[in-house]
Amino acid sequence: MNSDMNILALVLGASLFVKLVLLVLFAFSFASWVIIFRKRQLLSRANDSADEFEERFWSGADLAGLFREITSGSDRITASGAIFEAGFREFARLRQRRSVDSRTLLEGAQRAMRVSSTREVDRLEQGLEFLANVGSISPYVGLLGTVWGIMAAFQGLANVKEATIAMVAPGISEALVATAMGLIAAIPASWAYNRFSTRLERLSIRYDTFVEEFSSILARQAHLEE
Repeated sequence: MNSDMNILALVLGASLFVKLVLLVLFAFSFASWVIIFRKRQLLSRANDSADEFEERFWSGADLAGLFREITSGSDRITASGAIFEAGFREFARLRQRRSVDSRTLLEGAQRAMRVSSTREVDRLEQGLEFLANVGSISPYVGLLGTVWGIMAAFQGLANVKEATIAMVAPGISEALVATAMGLIAAIPASWAYNRFSTRLERLSIRYDTFVEEFSSILARQAHLEE
């Protein structure tokens, strides 16, 4: 408790510039944690949604029936379901044209699925750039506050004939709080960015794999209809 009160006293006793630096770092940290919790939920839902849809897809269900089932619901279609919906919709649209050959059918469906996959990945990526920026610049912002605070502490000794460490120690301590706050903001943001980037990369590979597998199924259907 005494340590907490001392840190609070250091923050309250810091110069205006250092207080502004600490406020900026606190805002960075708060926004990072909001993004971390939201991104964790979003990626978990995307992974669960992909698991659920692919289980239904590979259970041998009729593709047209599965398409009607997922498009008739009120919930937003995401993950592998969105890729399937885009590919099958384009495949069905092109198939209605008599003059379209099997290669054109397949290429059109693949383009639609790749666009849908890109949109899904882009949606999941939102916020990661902010985490990366916080992780990279927060230590420097904290260091800026520290340097400023130390400069102010030593400038206070200009008119003092006999300077002692005890005279500058409080000012230096106040300044070092900014460095600590910079690390407090940067470490979770950097860890979360690396963690979420890895999970997102795995989801992206999973989407690409589904596109290839579904393309093979559509290719067989297209050749059978020729």
